[in-house]
Amino acid sequence: MIKVEKFVVNPLGENSYIISDETGECIFVDPGFFYEEEHEEVREYLKINNLTPLKITNTHCHFDHIMGVEFVRNEFNIPFFAHPDDAFWIEKAIDQGKMFGFEMEHVAPADAFLAENDFVEFGNTKLKIIHVPGHSPGHVVFYSESYKKLIAGDVLFYGSIGRTDLPGGDYETLISNIKNKLFDLPDDTVVYSGHGPETTIGFEKRTNPFLT
Repeated sequence: MIKVEKFVVNPLGENSYIISDETGECIFVDPGFFYEEEHEEVREYLKINNLTPLKITNTHCHFDHIMGVEFVRNEFNIPFFAHPDDAFWIEKAIDQGKMFGFEMEHVAPADAFLAENDFVEFGNTKLKIIHVPGHSPGHVVFYSESYKKLIAGDVLFYGSIGRTDLPGGDYETLISNIKNKLFDLPDDTVVYSGHGPETTIGFEKRTNPFLT
């Protein structure tokens, strides 16, 4: 069984996740930890639950989703994975932050890249990588077929979708990818978004005003 632990962090209320299974191994998804108290919360959570982090895997690399990458990478000596099409966002981390009034530290390049139809593996768990551009060109999601869980980043929200007005975003591409890739998943798949509450694929099919 996998456990998805959500941390609502940084000034933008970004959802960072630690995903673990019964082996005690875990991964970070979209670490946006910004404040020292958020760093301490992560340390405490891992200690209490006796977890061993293996890697950082990002759905995409907008600044609020990479604020904690260097903290996690250095604290736990683990590699950082992202899709190559979002590498330019990592390079522009400091400039991204300045655009929104935040002092960002430099984020080093990804240690390795994610590719569609590959898997993120830890413990007994395999999460399928699905490339879903539109919010950003390198946006991916992570899907557990066994447990019907989708870590969706900023593609799909409860009642909404990701913004498409930043460089590399495209509205029609996003809508097409949600309908053709994500809406093929079972209706009872739980969607863990990059901001806000969880939802399900079926609920968004029926009610999301952007997609109905």
